[in-house]
Amino acid sequence: MTAAPAPADAPVRLGEVIIIGGGCYGTFYARQLAQAKRRGRAEFARLLVVDRDPDCRARRELGEGEDRRLVVADWAGFLDDYLAQAAVRRRSAPTGPVEDVIVPSPLMPHLLYEWLVRRARARWPGREIATAPMPLDPGTPYDAAAPDGTRFVSFADWLCPTHCIEPAICPVIRSPRTWEMSDRLAELVRRLDRRRPTVGPVLFVTRHRAFGVGDFPVASVLAGDELVADAGRSGDPVDVLVGTISACHGAVSLLRLGAA
Repeated sequence: MTAAPAPADAPVRLGEVIIIGGGCYGTFYARQLAQAKRRGRAEFARLLVVDRDPDCRARRELGEGEDRRLVVADWAGFLDDYLAQAAVRRRSAPTGPVEDVIVPSPLMPHLLYEWLVRRARARWPGREIATAPMPLDPGTPYDAAAPDGTRFVSFADWLCPTHCIEPAICPVIRSPRTWEMSDRLAELVRRLDRRRPTVGPVLFVTRHRAFGVGDFPVASVLAGDELVADAGRSGDPVDVLVGTISACHGAVSLLRLGAA
């Protein structure tokens, strides 16, 4: 039997909330979630703001509390440790109704893709694990390649409002938003697969939760790692398309697994 949907005014219920960065964006997100909690629009176990600077803006302006802590760490090192522990918890207990989530910064590197690369290299030492150049255009109005191979893509060829929640009616063009990045990347995988075996996409999809803050579940990151493991299990060469995206924008990379 399908559970009844929650009332429209029910608070968003979350477990741990991992906020990447304690600068201007991370401080804004932490403040907004704290405000949502005070107003009864969100519930969460605690906020973990991750920044390598012990005197970052979030520490100076917000401080710490019973449900908020600054984790002084490099992002990559933090994610390695945190996601390893999350994987153990996932194996030992079924996923409950309350999710742990990650709140990305729009200016962060492609951190979760980099984590998948480290995981693949640890899983298959000696096997070619590399970021491959994207041979096909994803077909978005904005498409820029970074030196590390990441493609930054967007359906917007205009300047979007800061902290836009990507509503059904685009606030810039004032018309229905007819695009969805996850659909476009699924179609890109089909086109890439005609040239070379390609699976995915592995997508970490940021959706608005409350008060202008978007996140994606930690469980989706672990599921993405399982998809990469399944893709490489046969030992045949294969590419995996990986994206950290929202409805309108994204960072996309092509993970190449060579022959075992």
